[in-house]
Amino acid sequence: MIQNIRIGNRDFPIGVKTYIMGILNVTPDSFSDGGKHNWLQGAVEYAGTMIEEGADIIDVGGESTRPNYTMISDKEEIDRVVPVIEAIRKNWDIPISIDTYKSEVAKAACLAGADLINDIWGLKFDSSMAEVVKTQGAAVCIMHNRKTVNYENFWSDFITDMKGSIEIALKAGINRNKIMVDPGIGFAKTREMNLYLLHHLGKMQEFGFPVLLGASRKSVIGTTLNEPVENRLEGTIATSVIAVMKGCSFLRVHDVRANIRAIRMAEAILKSEEL
Repeated sequence: MIQNIRIGNRDFPIGVKTYIMGILNVTPDSFSDGGKHNWLQGAVEYAGTMIEEGADIIDVGGESTRPNYTMISDKEEIDRVVPVIEAIRKNWDIPISIDTYKSEVAKAACLAGADLINDIWGLKFDSSMAEVVKTQGAAVCIMHNRKTVNYENFWSDFITDMKGSIEIALKAGINRNKIMVDPGIGFAKTREMNLYLLHHLGKMQEFGFPVLLGASRKSVIGTTLNEPVENRLEGTIATSVIAVMKGCSFLRVHDVRANIRAIRMAEAILKSEEL
């Protein structure tokens, strides 16, 4: 396991605590908060709120990737995210992530001030993405995904898929201390597969990179608790505490303050092994 990951001008020591990535969707149709922040002033104000609540990274997304989402053009996505990234960079010195799988969007976002490329396709959708990460000096979050829920052996295929994405990154010359991995909860997986991954998150550390978990408000919580998206905070917090116990380094969440309180309490308990 690498000792720290470099995102922008900040080093994140691994194993010290769990860091929070606050979700900022500037989209009209995201599954949880579509339309709430898809105007510049509102988006920037919400970024400020998450920073005040303790977010370590702001993750800006301009295209919804909920099930059956509609892909938008590179230009439309760039037009949505670049002004927001520029405004955040102008007002705060905080690492900024761009949630995209398109190399042109990633490049424009990095030029605007983004430090991390959060790719839901693990560098496999756009063959130019790894090179953009390298040339822009960005960090990258490699997430597991595939086009269909079609596995011969879920865990074995999952490992193979992840190793393939990591190999793309390393062959492109991306520094190891710029890489984190994400199991891809909710992407090309059944409810049972998602629960299995949450239970076995600790095994993700075998890849040798910091692990990010993005389970906030997702369908695995909704189907397990039979709750709509607006009632999934408690379920999300449960996944966050499990993530801390399993050694995850980053959590991507909507509700920053509540999750930080939960994980800090969990960390305090786990560190109090003896008197």
